[in-house]
Amino acid sequence: MINPVEILKMQSEAKKLQNKLRERKIKGESKNGMVKIYMNAAQEFEDVHIDEEYLSPDMEDAIKKGFKEAFKDYQKKLQKEMVQDMDIDQLKSMFK
Repeated sequence: MINPVEILKMQSEAKKLQNKLRERKIKGESKNGMVKIYMNAAQEFEDVHIDEEYLSPDMEDAIKKGFKEAFKDYQKKLQKEMVQDMDIDQLKSMFK
């Protein structure tokens, strides 16, 4: 049976990790750099930048494509950062 004190400790550690993830900012860009999204490592949306050249109505498809590319770029960067920060011993201790 899991000790209630251990559960509280795990919740506290999870909350600290979540806060740490919210502090890390990651920018995803479309291949041409015209669309940029800013998100944190907790995968929460922060901001977006669309180059003025894209802001005409006939550019809708290009904007959508740019968002998809920027989000993929963000995901790749997030995965790299998460692997770099992964502390296997810390993860193991959370599940003991």
